[in-house]
Amino acid sequence: MVTRYMLGNEAIAHACLEANIDFASGYPGTPSSEVIDTLRAQKVRPFYVEWSVNEKVAYENALAAAWCGQRSLVTMKHVGLNVAADPLMTSAYTGVTGGFVVLAADDPYAHSSQNEQDSRCYARFARIPCLDPSTIQEAHDMMRDAFAVSEEFGLPVLFRPTTRICHSKSDVATGDPGTEHRESRFQKNPAQYVVIPAHTRVLHKKLNEKQDALAKRLVELGYNRGWVKGRTAVIAGGIAISYVEETIPGDVSLAKIGAYPIDESWLRDFVARHEKVVVIEELAPVIEEIVRQVAGTTVVMGKKDGYVPWEGELNPRSCEAILEKAGILSFSPYPETAPAEGIPPRPPILCAGCMHRAAFYAMKKVYKDAIYPGDIGCYTLGLQLGAVDTTICMGASITVASGIANSGEERDVICSIGDSTFLHTGIPGLLNAVYNGADMTVLILDNRITAMTGHQPNPTTGCTACGIESPQISLEAICRACGVPFVETVDPFDLTGTVEVFKSARERKGVRVVIARQPCVITARRSGVKRKRYSVDADLCTGCRACVRYGCPAIEFADDKASITDLCSGCSVCAQICPAGAIAVEGRK
Repeated sequence: MVTRYMLGNEAIAHACLEANIDFASGYPGTPSSEVIDTLRAQKVRPFYVEWSVNEKVAYENALAAAWCGQRSLVTMKHVGLNVAADPLMTSAYTGVTGGFVVLAADDPYAHSSQNEQDSRCYARFARIPCLDPSTIQEAHDMMRDAFAVSEEFGLPVLFRPTTRICHSKSDVATGDPGTEHRESRFQKNPAQYVVIPAHTRVLHKKLNEKQDALAKRLVELGYNRGWVKGRTAVIAGGIAISYVEETIPGDVSLAKIGAYPIDESWLRDFVARHEKVVVIEELAPVIEEIVRQVAGTTVVMGKKDGYVPWEGELNPRSCEAILEKAGILSFSPYPETAPAEGIPPRPPILCAGCMHRAAFYAMKKVYKDAIYPGDIGCYTLGLQLGAVDTTICMGASITVASGIANSGEERDVICSIGDSTFLHTGIPGLLNAVYNGADMTVLILDNRITAMTGHQPNPTTGCTACGIESPQISLEAICRACGVPFVETVDPFDLTGTVEVFKSARERKGVRVVIARQPCVITARRSGVKRKRYSVDADLCTGCRACVRYGCPAIEFADDKASITDLCSGCSVCAQICPAGAIAVEGRK
């Protein structure tokens, strides 16, 4: 064993290597992305790795590998599990041959997500095991063992780390990467893999029959365990266990729930030894509902009676407050700390020189009184520029736009979507809009990368997850194949040309597509692209603030004059906007 200081996602990835992983697929989504990023970069164990175009595709690829006897992993964030829910539910019926682990990283407090859903509910719905680590070391150990659990019961295993597990660092005891490789061979068995109704009824019964033995096995493995110390107990799950352990008095019992389904007979025995039980978990009351079912005369406190919050993430101080409210703590091991004063807020913002800002500027210049459905990506920050009116989920900008356009709304409708998101779930929406005659414009923001989640490649990039050259998919060809009659590509840093194309699009009827293409400014810098920076001639600057209203973080304003900082990436848009001609390439004479 070697102890290493590791990011949670790196520890999870290393555990996959130790478990002799054969196949990995996923779609990038914070906080899960670094798992595949780590696996695709490692050189110690050869196996197949891919970034897929969406989570459903990734799931079905990895599931197929597991049907061939391979140990396979699929990764996504919690909302990505919604996209993969269809195969998830049915794969519980079909089962697997090789170990199959579904990593769905949850995001309590919605640090980088549109909701706070609890993936444990999916595991309960599908009736598959769920592992819910409380520390980074436990995340490593659970992932290492998850493939064996999957093979033992012939079921997918849902692995549910949260943001604090994925993106924290800790010392982790790791083993050596495995050297075993399984033969990939699909054994035909239509009664198992062809889920027609006659087969489904049989498979469902078999799935239900596995539940009791599965719940007992999770106790035997030590994932669910308890220590009786007094007549009051705390039952906690996931990372809340770590917080509770820092605050719980020595005479209070503790039960740690790290896996589901929970063995109700074991839980009933633990609860019955106490007069009062407090259940602490993040998000949904998954544990609490089961505790209440088996509680008998034991008093249960939790989310349903207001002791534990339903939303957001927990921490040691909030767990302490819960125990104080429940009458378990009478002292405070954590002193109150005043919030820091004088620190300005730092909201997320588009990078200096980001192509999205220029595209939105040109869009709004033409579509002034319009409705702007948006999508999931860096460009969601167009909200700060007044360029995003709705955001629901991946691909929804196009479908929401067509719904608004066909609802009778008389204003122009122009939606925005990124290249990776368009390939993820935007294409069906575009087909639907054309088929049903929507009158709308689609702006595809093509920066040739999946930028928001860490610059993972996608089919427009020209290389796979492992850096192997692949064909660059033509967004223009896809849009024309969907039946779009107006498809134009622009350079958003050419404001005049981009505005003219938007004007042409606005004059037409039906579905129109404008593709704004420039490499992500971060990718461009990494690849060695250099542009000359711009500066402001103070003598010419009139203080009109036109450049400031553009919103680039490289532009500052003081003493009634604009100035440009070292953040400038040389996109030139501010120079094109300035009505006084005060902005030009740095060093001009």
